[in-house]
Amino acid sequence: MAKEHIKTWQVGDVKISRIVEIWDFQDDIHMAMPDATPEEVKAMDWLHPHYATPEGQMRMNFQGIVLQTPDRTIVVDTCIGAGREREYEVFTDLPEGFLEDLAELGITHNDVDTVFCTHLHFDHVGWNTYKDPQTGEYRPTFPNARYLFGKTEYEAWQNDLRKDGHHDDKHMVESVDPIVAAGLVDFIDADHQIAPGIFAEPSHGHTPGHIHVVIESKGERAVVTGDLMHHPMQCAMPHRHATFDMNREAGSATRQAFVEKYRDSGTLVVGMHFFEPTAGHFVTGSDGETWFRGLGVADR
Repeated sequence: MAKEHIKTWQVGDVKISRIVEIWDFQDDIHMAMPDATPEEVKAMDWLHPHYATPEGQMRMNFQGIVLQTPDRTIVVDTCIGAGREREYEVFTDLPEGFLEDLAELGITHNDVDTVFCTHLHFDHVGWNTYKDPQTGEYRPTFPNARYLFGKTEYEAWQNDLRKDGHHDDKHMVESVDPIVAAGLVDFIDADHQIAPGIFAEPSHGHTPGHIHVVIESKGERAVVTGDLMHHPMQCAMPHRHATFDMNREAGSATRQAFVEKYRDSGTLVVGMHFFEPTAGHFVTGSDGETWFRGLGVADR
């Protein structure tokens, strides 16, 4: 991915960086919200031009997040991975680039000490592993890291989702099972402390046991959403169902609580799939409605 797509934000002593694997993906809004319409997208002026097209399609990224503290290097979600075969063409046979972008931040694969997965969907675990060109086997990309998987999430995949006939587990075979086999996984609770001032927070609904990340440093705070929401439009209507939530009622309740907690709080919200600007704030507009003000975007 182009170097100019790497963005960094500072929160106290923590540097938060964005690594993009698919830039400016455009699709109908019902991909994220099943009952939403292009007309609704067009009517929300604050979505334009950053998060929507004039035709009412949503704009989004597929990306990972890197947290750098003075003594820790943490990757939050590892995107899709290069050269993988996936259900949709847009995710298939992606080029190399993730590790090169890490290198732009001064990070090698040996420097990463923690990989945190908000959940175990294919577009959040891909670069957990790489394909060994000599053997064709998938091996851990970050050999010095502890990989943090939610205990509830992992058990749901093992006990139910891999067996229900509805969920393809190819990404689990390629990007999760090798990490478990290598003994590099810690199965964590939903309130796990990852590092001083960096901790998990529960957000069940998108998947069973989905978790997101909160960063607190020197009186400043940020939160990385994972997939509790995919598009900024959802902060304005968090009660509406999300297409890919496995438990839609729980997902709705989670989003509503999340928006209520972080609206007008000064907390920097980093949307895992938000297009540019990816980071910003939930704020209450002059009309009393919640909207997402991306960094650098004027108030309304």
